Amino acid sequence: MTLKKLYLLAIAMMVAVLLMPLGAQEQQRKVTPVKPSTNKVLTPPKGTDEKTIERYLTGDTTSLRAQEIKDSLARIYPHYPALTEMWLGVNFADGLLKVFGQKYASFDFHATFNMWNRLQPVVVAGLGVAKDTPDDMNFTYRGKLSPYFKLGANYNFLYKKEPQYQLYAGVRLGFSTFKYDITDATIQNPYWGEVNDNFELKGNSGNALWGEMLVGLKVGIASNWALGWEAKFHGMFKEKKSDHGMPWFIPGFGTRGGKWAFGLSLYYTIPMNRDRWPAKDEEKKKLR
Repeated sequence: MTLKKLYLLAIAMMVAVLLMPLGAQEQQRKVTPVKPSTNKVLTPPKGTDEKTIERYLTGDTTSLRAQEIKDSLARIYPHYPALTEMWLGVNFADGLLKVFGQKYASFDFHATFNMWNRLQPVVVAGLGVAKDTPDDMNFTYRGKLSPYFKLGANYNFLYKKEPQYQLYAGVRLGFSTFKYDITDATIQNPYWGEVNDNFELKGNSGNALWGEMLVGLKVGIASNWALGWEAKFHGMFKEKKSDHGMPWFIPGFGTRGGKWAFGLSLYYTIPMNRDRWPAKDEEKKKLR
């Protein structure tokens, strides 16, 4: 073998030695491929219904996780439609108290619009009447049957609960125009103590504007019927004074010296947009 051939053989062996690591790396890459993580099947939570488990087994986990998050948020913050329901109510608290001796009464009908199960505009219309002869006075006060009206709104603190349970705070603006008589008034002789004269003040009229703050509770009792209780604190804004002084009773407000009032109402509930109310867990399972 000549020197030239030996030289060429040495060069060929050197090139082969240099190329061997590259070939080994390429071969290793082909033998051990990395398994994609998206092929992993996630385990469903405990208590999952059968249809949901089938979707887990087929690998449809992305949409399931999104649905679980949506259901969880719906349980924490249920979204009711803008006009959820309407209540028609009658306040009969004064009617009961009048049976037990109260000398005045205000009876009202009210309509409440429940919006998003949170904000509740309220419209009130009623009639008030009074008759009293104070034991230490020498006259009879007769408040004629007169109307009153109120506008306001409530805020429901139990907006996450079902609408038949309400705990709310509210405000009202009330107005009444009324008439009253003062009869059987007598004047006595201060010296002899004899009755000298009696007189009447009839046809007195007045009006009043006042405000109320209140808290209330409403509880469903049967089907669409419910009972409600309210405690009110009120104050006078503006009042018309007659030529003979201020009236003792104001329809819808009560007596002049009173700052507190209470209500007891029976409600009939008219559900609205019922198909858009948040479904209960049992109803959701039936739909799946």
